[in-house]
Amino acid sequence: MKFLNRNLGLIVFLFCTLVLLSCAGSRTRESTGEYIDDSTITTKVKAALLAEPGIRSYQISVETFKGVVQLSGFVDTQQQKSKASEIAWGVDGVSSVKNNILVKQPY
Repeated sequence: MKFLNRNLGLIVFLFCTLVLLSCAGSRTRESTGEYIDDSTITTKVKAALLAEPGIRSYQISVETFKGVVQLSGFVDTQQQKSKASEIAWGVDGVSSVKNNILVKQPY
């Protein structure tokens, strides 16, 4: 019986450790908290772009990973591209912005 109690405590400890480690992030994977934070940042950036009258925000995609916001899509002018980047930088929690938006070229 003592053997079972001692091993049961070890099994519970290992299980709890495994659960905690599964929530931890790594260089290539977000933790649960980081995922929630990044989702919030993405939503705030999209809302700010939508509120800007001079930008067609439906043509801009926003993705966030560990506070780094990546913008991609198409706009009509270089000013719109720059403005989108400024808007993203203005959101709390953004550590960096990668602006991969392309300016449409007239035919």
